[in-house]
Amino acid sequence: MTPPGAPERGIPVGFRELAPERALKRLELVIVRRLDGLLQGDHLGLLPGQGSEAAEGREYQAGDDVRAMDWNLTARTTVPHVRDRIADRELETWALVDATASMDFGTGRAEKRDLAVAAVAAVAFLTERTGNRIGAQVLHPSGLRHVPARTGRAHLLALLRSLLALPRSEPGEQGGDTLGEGIGFMLRTAGRRRGLAVVVSDFLEDVASWERRLTRLAHRHQVLAVEIVDPRELALPDVGLLAVVDPESGRRREISTANPRLRLRYAEAAREQRAAIAAALRRAGAAHLRLRTDRDWIRDIVEHVLTQRRIAHAANPPPRRSGMTAAPTEAPGGGAA
Repeated sequence: MTPPGAPERGIPVGFRELAPERALKRLELVIVRRLDGLLQGDHLGLLPGQGSEAAEGREYQAGDDVRAMDWNLTARTTVPHVRDRIADRELETWALVDATASMDFGTGRAEKRDLAVAAVAAVAFLTERTGNRIGAQVLHPSGLRHVPARTGRAHLLALLRSLLALPRSEPGEQGGDTLGEGIGFMLRTAGRRRGLAVVVSDFLEDVASWERRLTRLAHRHQVLAVEIVDPRELALPDVGLLAVVDPESGRRREISTANPRLRLRYAEAAREQRAAIAAALRRAGAAHLRLRTDRDWIRDIVEHVLTQRRIAHAANPPPRRSGMTAAPTEAPGGGAA
């Protein structure tokens, strides 16, 4: 049994207590060991074309390449069939990383910013393929930092190293761009080619300030919104008189957590806030992944991806082939085989 406060295996705790290279090696080791083979896979293009992945079968037409003949389907239907291919295209990934003052907080096994770096690392290592590129925008009180999209392991490690080395924000430090402005900048820099856009934040800013721009981003790209949450943002413990500081404004206030009505109002307000964030992300068309500083983030990522795969499979079931009379069987995970 893990002692209270002790890190579980694979949980990124205290990255800033490690040298950057040791932190990077630890991240890569955890991601490759626990995620590789579960979530990885070459990105498939959006349009049919020449590629290595089989797509839907169809009847042969004059001029089709005979090398694409699907002999099994032809034998079952007694009609010549060919099988199209899905084009393999390079994937360009852009990450918007919130490194504002509210992310310098954590009462679980990690700070929120550490978990944000872990989320970016998971996406980066698993989308790293020949020709795939990754770039980033970093929201920091000192100003928006832009990392151009490039390929290669050296670029990926340099990006993660820069995220780990970001200086802390002072409470009440003014300056920097808002989340909505960061999304707007990503809209201008991500290009017209469709790709993957990952927004990693606690989304504590006013929903109206970023929802419309996120919707525009989702019209062109596949968007993954990674919401970083700490348990103390959801409920207050009964610890007597507590001094709290707003990291964004620097305001300080003492509250009595022994008041049960206060704790109840706090929990209700937190539920309403998180529900509003989830509703806005859903309206924007973004996939929503919530990571908590007190949970196993690897397990949460795996569960999210498996859920998305089941949803996609249910929305786009494989076509029924002519001449087949057997009913589809149930595959592991709830999908039809």
